[in-house]
Amino acid sequence: MTESFDWNAPTGTAADVRRIAAAADAADGVTNLNEAACLHLKHRGLSGAQLELAADPRDGAGGGPAGFALRVGADLDVIVHPDARGTGVGTTLARAALEGVSTAVEAWSHSDHPAAGRIADRVGLARERELWVMQRPLDATLPAVDPPASYVVRAFRDGDEEGVLEVNSLAFAQHPEQGHLTLDDFRERQAEDWFDPAGLLLAVAADDESRVLGFHWTKVHDEGGDRFGEVYVVAVDPRSAGSGIGTVLTNAGLAHLRERGLDRVILYVEGDNTPAITVYDRAGFTQARVEAQYAGVPRL
Repeated sequence: MTESFDWNAPTGTAADVRRIAAAADAADGVTNLNEAACLHLKHRGLSGAQLELAADPRDGAGGGPAGFALRVGADLDVIVHPDARGTGVGTTLARAALEGVSTAVEAWSHSDHPAAGRIADRVGLARERELWVMQRPLDATLPAVDPPASYVVRAFRDGDEEGVLEVNSLAFAQHPEQGHLTLDDFRERQAEDWFDPAGLLLAVAADDESRVLGFHWTKVHDEGGDRFGEVYVVAVDPRSAGSGIGTVLTNAGLAHLRERGLDRVILYVEGDNTPAITVYDRAGFTQARVEAQYAGVPRL
């Protein structure tokens, strides 16, 4: 599909994509179209992307397409309207989006839905990775924030962008997604309604506040009146590792979210990262759900 795509259009393809995604989100209790895909559609439309729509196969059904598949590079999203699930729409969409693809692709099931595993198997993708979503209450058990004299914790200011990006690049050099954050990517997130500079907390050297040592980027979600916080990104310059900056920043971010009137917070952690899970468990986090990634070279 190569038509002009305006994410905010009240009718047409973009409206169909938003409608299907919103219905799936409400049914599954998760956000099915991930942030990277949403930002691509908002800022670049269908440039560099392939979008497939599927008609509703049920007799007498109306109301527009019943599902869509979006492929941006190696990333694939397949979302089917809840009313049309179990009709083969998901498999049809996955095969259409992957036709002719001879390199590895990745697809997430944010609700770890059993149907996602079946569709993945039909197109030759295997379960490769899990993310745990962990949560804890923002209550009186939050630890105190007590930075040492060598650095201070303050909110993001204009001009801090390069310092944040440098720390992010160093801290996530081996991460498959986070390590590639660019200034343009950062600006796109700044433009989102949820961005709050007060919620991007930086640890900076006490003798030079332009030198960023680490940061905790928090996020506030409001999903149909359900408001909660997220430990969006915590990153520490590896050259400052072992100084306790990560713990102080994490605690500062949790305190900030509580001050915003929120009563719970979530975070994402790799399912095989046992040391991190152990730390979060000790900090009062428990597993809320699992997200699954399927990957491989398609076999249609």
